[in-house]
Amino acid sequence: MGLSGIELAFLVKDISEKTREYYVNNIYSINQNSVLFKLHHPEKPDLFLVISSIGMWFTRIKIDALEDNKLVKRLRDDLLRLKLVKIEQIDLERIAYLTFSGFDKEFILVCEFFGDGNILLCNKEYKILALLHSIQVRHRELHVGTRYVQPPQKGLNILEIVPENFSELKTISTSIVKWFGRTFGLPTKYAEEILRNANVGFDIPGNTITDEQIHSVVNATNILVRNIINGNHNPMIVKIDEEVDVYPIKVNISNSEQEMVPTFMEGLDRLFSQIILEKGKDSKTGKIDKKIEEIQAKIDEQQKAVLLVKEKSEKISRVAKSLFSFPSYGITRITDPSAVEILKSENAELIKDRGLLFIRIHDEKIQINVESSFPAIASTLYNEAKRQSSAIDSIVTLMKKNQRDLEKLNSQSLETKKASFFTEFKKKEWFERYRWFFTSDGLLAIGGRDSSSNSAIIRKQLAKNDKVFHAEIFGSPFFVVKDVPPSLPFDSLNEVAQATVCFSRAWREGMYGMSSYWINPDQVKKAAPSGQFLSKGSFVLEGHKNFIKAQNLKLAVGIIYYDERYIITCGPPEPIKKNCICYAVIEPGLDEMTDCAKRIRTEFIKLQEDIAKQFDIDDYVRVLPAGQSHIIESGNTKIDSV
Repeated sequence: MGLSGIELAFLVKDISEKTREYYVNNIYSINQNSVLFKLHHPEKPDLFLVISSIGMWFTRIKIDALEDNKLVKRLRDDLLRLKLVKIEQIDLERIAYLTFSGFDKEFILVCEFFGDGNILLCNKEYKILALLHSIQVRHRELHVGTRYVQPPQKGLNILEIVPENFSELKTISTSIVKWFGRTFGLPTKYAEEILRNANVGFDIPGNTITDEQIHSVVNATNILVRNIINGNHNPMIVKIDEEVDVYPIKVNISNSEQEMVPTFMEGLDRLFSQIILEKGKDSKTGKIDKKIEEIQAKIDEQQKAVLLVKEKSEKISRVAKSLFSFPSYGITRITDPSAVEILKSENAELIKDRGLLFIRIHDEKIQINVESSFPAIASTLYNEAKRQSSAIDSIVTLMKKNQRDLEKLNSQSLETKKASFFTEFKKKEWFERYRWFFTSDGLLAIGGRDSSSNSAIIRKQLAKNDKVFHAEIFGSPFFVVKDVPPSLPFDSLNEVAQATVCFSRAWREGMYGMSSYWINPDQVKKAAPSGQFLSKGSFVLEGHKNFIKAQNLKLAVGIIYYDERYIITCGPPEPIKKNCICYAVIEPGLDEMTDCAKRIRTEFIKLQEDIAKQFDIDDYVRVLPAGQSHIIESGNTKIDSV
């Protein structure tokens, strides 16, 4: 399957709206024809956009690099840190133009989603700087250094469909579905759906169509196209036999399996990502299977060699044994005619080569001394038989090594076929970039991790109904408790005051008995007084300060269920115990951050194994206060989700 022009029109509109003010944070290789853009916004969750020769879509997974993509390095050099300022589509052509701009630079990424597909990086004059596939055909030439030229437009614009467009159809006997799809550049699936909705048979000859049927087709077309482009979707994945496709609208196809999906974009992600993964698996297993074939061929040859050498050795030994019977026949020399006849019966013969005498046994020539006794000649033959047998050991050793390699490759091939080659992006809330927790009253408290996040909290997140906290110590974060009601919730204020002290320098240095204070947003001045300078993350705090003494230096780490997912949080013990499914209370001292994180994870696995294992050590480290800590208590709490 591939994107149609009307589907691309919706995607261009949808992606344009959702990526406004986003910039390129990173670009990853997926395969030879696909790249992944990580788009970042200072205040919104990251977006992950796949741009491939088969289409473009937002994804929820990061596919591991299945193959190197030759464009990635150039795209990183030119597009990193630039904003995605515009996405366009000309008419309903299956071509998207993504404009990236910033730092006095502008680039256009041209994405063609027809035929084999193509991705081209151009400057603002559309000069090609890099591309996936060079092209040289009758109507256009694409390679580095040339100017990008769009392919000739085929068919009529379906956005402008009118009954007069069908005048040609009335003069030919071609089936209406074939003519309709070809003339308006529609995939068969949409041509058939429009005719179904218009109550017009697929296979009726064009010259039999009535004006009434034409009007029905025009109306059905306008409705379908408008619904798809404007996002009036009822998306579904449709499977017919082994063919799978995703539709943005509900279709009535008999003998098909249909599955509803939340959004058309999610359906595209599931289907297109699966296509890429399956091709990646085929590519990876194909290389392994080739190695398996090569090693299996070696083993087969070695098995044949063992049988051949064994056969040679046995034949030489038989001839050697027969020599001991020669005296009983009155034979005194190896060259006697009777000796020659007996040797012949054993498929052996005497031959001379350059004046030397040999016994040839199964294509093996063994030199003998004509004057030697029969036991001496037999000994020579036995020695050759032993030499042949010793070669078997070398071949068997190599064969066993190849068999071990074969087993490893077979196992690797099996694992590759089972492997996912992707990781799912974890949905993140905006407040997870800061320190955060929910108070006992359900209020959100956020705190700075460093000077940058301190500054961001005050400059971007502070609202008029919030309260601002700071500890009475140098090296304190700012904490903000959001949407505080007029009737001050003193439990929440005490909890945020304690968190502010605990996440300050007081924890690292074990400074008990410290206080914190809160003020109103209008008491925070973001500019320094005239003639003075404020360092990054610092602000002038004016007016009355409401001091609250921290009861102790205790925090708790917990796993909270929020918005249909589990998240690790850290705050004062009371709200963590109240809101989280499991918790561990910590105090300053004893264990470094990583060691403490490992101990907490171990405790949580005992309490909530399946949930706790979803998080790695870094997730636990991230929520801990700076400095040493140790666990003093842990447990489960049965709660409702926040």
